[in-house]
Amino acid sequence: MHEATFLSDLAIVMIVAGLVTVLFHRLKQPVVLGYIIAGVIIGPHTPPFPLIRDEETIRTLSELGVIFLMFSLGLEFSLRKLKEVGATAFIAASTAILVMVCAGYSLGQGFGWSTMDSIFLGAILSISSTTIIIKVLDELGLKKERFAELIFGILIVEDILAIVMIALLSGFATTGSFTASAVGWTILRLGSFLGILLVAGLIVVPRLLNYVARFKSNEMLLIAVLGLCFGVSLLAVKLEYSVALGAFLIGAIVAEARQIARIEMLMEPVRDMFSAVFFVSIGLLIDPALLAKYAGPILIITAVVVVGQVISCTLGTFVAGHERQTALRVGMGLAQIGEFSFIIASLGLSLKVTSDFLYPIAVAVSALTTLITPYLLRSSGLVVGWFDRAVPAPVRAWLDLYTRWVEGLKTEGSFAMGLVHKWAWQIALNLILVAGIFVGAASLRRSGLQWWPNIPRGEDGVKAALWLGAMLLSLPLLIALFRKLRALCMLLSEMSVTRSAGGENVSALRSVVANTILAAACVVVAVLLALLSSAILPSWKLLVAQALIVIATAILLRRSFTKLYSKAQFALQETLSQPPAAHREPSARTLPAILRGAELRTVRVPDRAGAAGTLIGELALRTRTGASIVGIQRAETSLINPGPDEELRAGDDVLLIGSRSHLDSAQKLLNDEPRL
Repeated sequence: MHEATFLSDLAIVMIVAGLVTVLFHRLKQPVVLGYIIAGVIIGPHTPPFPLIRDEETIRTLSELGVIFLMFSLGLEFSLRKLKEVGATAFIAASTAILVMVCAGYSLGQGFGWSTMDSIFLGAILSISSTTIIIKVLDELGLKKERFAELIFGILIVEDILAIVMIALLSGFATTGSFTASAVGWTILRLGSFLGILLVAGLIVVPRLLNYVARFKSNEMLLIAVLGLCFGVSLLAVKLEYSVALGAFLIGAIVAEARQIARIEMLMEPVRDMFSAVFFVSIGLLIDPALLAKYAGPILIITAVVVVGQVISCTLGTFVAGHERQTALRVGMGLAQIGEFSFIIASLGLSLKVTSDFLYPIAVAVSALTTLITPYLLRSSGLVVGWFDRAVPAPVRAWLDLYTRWVEGLKTEGSFAMGLVHKWAWQIALNLILVAGIFVGAASLRRSGLQWWPNIPRGEDGVKAALWLGAMLLSLPLLIALFRKLRALCMLLSEMSVTRSAGGENVSALRSVVANTILAAACVVVAVLLALLSSAILPSWKLLVAQALIVIATAILLRRSFTKLYSKAQFALQETLSQPPAAHREPSARTLPAILRGAELRTVRVPDRAGAAGTLIGELALRTRTGASIVGIQRAETSLINPGPDEELRAGDDVLLIGSRSHLDSAQKLLNDEPRL
């Protein structure tokens, strides 16, 4: 009977969602609103009787909607874009969270609620809804706008900060206070997880997908991508992080693969199905009777969310250096709460530190702000125009001057400072990866005796094995860390001790400065290693013996470790340096111009040509020469109108179309040997 109940509930959800999609498209309204209203209509709180009986199953399916929405966001918002908006995202997200936590706490105290209710209300109101904004921007056709990219970056930073906030709230709810050790441990674990996942993923995943894509099977590629998506999402849950964070991260990693256009096409229908279930499930949680009972607080909280998020996000984005028009549109796009607010409200209930009414109020405020969001985004252009007219000219001039000043600060900087920043980031990344290895080893300590009950020396033997394993895994990173520190110290010494200041002793002074900085940095790294090892340090006798093993290994295999690190670094840089796949098709307006005077020509790809082993999308032949590839003859196989993810191989006969000059340029490009 359970199967029949599940099937009937899912059928009702999908039928209603299908009808709503058609209706709201005809009414030119956002479909998200229709999904939520449909959830209210068929939900358990709407008379005369509920159409949905197995709500838990529907909510489970809605989790899949969250996974696919976040994964799709990662596919479209690559790490390159995240790097571009990183500073803005951090400033705006931090400003919004700080303002909204304070506003929510003050609001709760004004309602006469308890201190714990007020603290949790502030946390609930501080995180915007990623899934809702993605869907609304997609429906409105605004996902490619500059302000939308900034919104995505802010949402990702907010989600990361929300994970830290949840951990801190858990500790505060049980102990009644925040401890520095708990905060530090939470940030360390999260940073280690992000660093290891991103680095390992960028090295392995694009190459794995390149291998799978060679079989020319959409089914194999889709299943491989889904396996990665669910696997990393499960890993995030096992490490007590959100499923949304894991799905986004693996999406951003997959976005660096050469088959990204093909993967997006395969994922779109799967994402749309489960996202519909997700938004319907939000409507299922809304109780109209409860809305009436707490109508006053709900409306006040909703107004505070909208006004507070608009002001704080606009201010943060503007302070980061973006013009007022873009900043205002960013603020108006973030004026809602969503999935993380539900998680925080559920945490308070599960720990039994908040009142029962807080969770339903959070759902109601989320629903109302979701209803408002599409209209805020649609009217953002009008609001920007009104703001420009209302603000006095001197104020506008001052705002423009500030924006130009911040932009100037971003573009300034010498070559030496660029090297300092680059090496500093590489050193920080190495430290994060080392920390991740030791954090992972410490987490295995409890289960060590279960896996190896007869290990010599018992728990001390487990610690010794974990410490030795962590040190050996960290050796390539530590050796590279020392080399980069030495280079950075030498550069800093040359920048700080000029020839005019040092005179004849400039070399000696620079050496003293470099060695002093290097010694201090090595002490800091040693202290950090000691702190990271504190949970798995064995007895002194074992520790001394294992330290000698580590030192001997480092001396004997130093060159091998250096080569291994260099290969991994090169693989990572190769992944990030790949140009995005170009897959735009010529529009109908350009086809007649293309066909006039067009000729066909067959060109063979030589064995040593640079084009061999390159995807058609990466080659960008049409953009660079004006000619297009319309066919490939490969041994006994003929490929008609190959896609952008098709790889050119040595010996291929490529059929080109274009004018004579275009064909000459294309033939030269296909025949050129690679540059060394």
